[in-house]
Amino acid sequence: MANPERGVVALERTDLDGLFGALRGAGYGLVGPTVRDGAIVFDRIESASDLPVGWTDQQDAATYRLQQRDDEACFGFVVGPHSWKRYLFPPKVRLWGAKRTQQGFKISEQNHDDAPRLALIGVRSCELAAIDIQDAVFLRQEHPDPDYASRRDNLFVVAVNCTEAGGTCFCVSMGTGPTVRSGYDLALTEILHENRHYFVMRAGSDAGRQILGQVRNRPATEAELASAGRAERRAAEQMGRQLDTENLPGLLRQVREHPRWDDVAQRCLSCANCTMVCPTCFCHTVDDVVDLTGDHAERWRQWDSCFNGDYSYIHGGQVRPSIRGRYRQWLTHKLGTWHDQFGSSGCVGCGRCITWCPVGIDITEEVRALRSTLGAADEENPS
Repeated sequence: MANPERGVVALERTDLDGLFGALRGAGYGLVGPTVRDGAIVFDRIESASDLPVGWTDQQDAATYRLQQRDDEACFGFVVGPHSWKRYLFPPKVRLWGAKRTQQGFKISEQNHDDAPRLALIGVRSCELAAIDIQDAVFLRQEHPDPDYASRRDNLFVVAVNCTEAGGTCFCVSMGTGPTVRSGYDLALTEILHENRHYFVMRAGSDAGRQILGQVRNRPATEAELASAGRAERRAAEQMGRQLDTENLPGLLRQVREHPRWDDVAQRCLSCANCTMVCPTCFCHTVDDVVDLTGDHAERWRQWDSCFNGDYSYIHGGQVRPSIRGRYRQWLTHKLGTWHDQFGSSGCVGCGRCITWCPVGIDITEEVRALRSTLGAADEENPS
């Protein structure tokens, strides 16, 4: 075995199960990509055979299809409808319960210390950026969320560098990929070259180095490092979309009454697909439920969306009763006021909102239209 601290190592494809075994031996349950229901989704896995071996995804606006590859790549796809936030900020979480007693009600708070120890397999660079954004939302605030914090502390992240881009990817525009830079325990680059199938791997934490020390590997050669670099650069050159981010918050402040919002409102179904697949959206609601006896009540937090009419309801009516207002709020917050609130954009360029919008609304095209028509207006009305 090579000493992981000596540098970047090479792991043969046949030793991938050894890595998974070391993670299980350290007490982690494995969660990774797998094929189900015509899509690549995240679920519990046991071995490398559970991965989407030999599959890729074809993506465009309102289009997602799986396609067989002509090789046995384990990570030869981009991203599917699932994001990793479901393991940190689950769709539904019990916050507390209350049981009737002779003295009233006794509150039983949820124990946040029993979050599962999970190893996330195949986390992409844009998704690491999304996790960091959610860390800012749930951890780096005055009152950190205890459920999120517990889940976050129990994660081991095995990242995978993208070696090809999807039709709706624009992570290069957002500065979030395709090569991982931080936030991982182990990072892999998959190489299939001249009848060889291996991974170039580096550790990004002490936990990663400990696991790597239990797996058969050897120091990566200069040729293997060069192959990994070429593969990652190829992905950066293949972006399916681009987004001009120059002074984007300022632009969005200027176009609050732009007619483009009416145009997109005629197409938008307000279905909330974009927010459900987004790896950074965190809108949620809180519901209280009572059993039929009236002796037991619980409070649950579950995902919601700013596209739902009831989400903006307060006493007296809805704050945003129109689809125009909801879409404008979402886009303006995601790309503009998120900077004011959390110090970064709320978009990581994964392209999911484009792929999974049933009518093909493209966030990059909407920004392009707003920017171009505003520029035309400035030319017609110079100050």
